[in-house]
Amino acid sequence: MTEMEPGFDRHMLEALICPKSHTTLEYDAERQELISKAAGLAFPIRNGIPVMLVDEARTLD
Repeated sequence: MTEMEPGFDRHMLEALICPKSHTTLEYDAERQELISKAAGLAFPIRNGIPVMLVDEARTLD
């Protein structure tokens, strides 16, 4: 796996939605986050596992 490849199955991304806005997410390979533009949140991916908790999400600038 290269640095820019996700540590999880990319097909899984299609099944995940934002827990706050219920919209689709975008993958940010550089920051290892899933981005919800609708909610203004970035959910971290830790050890290849997306952390889909609003309390753990970073607020987008």
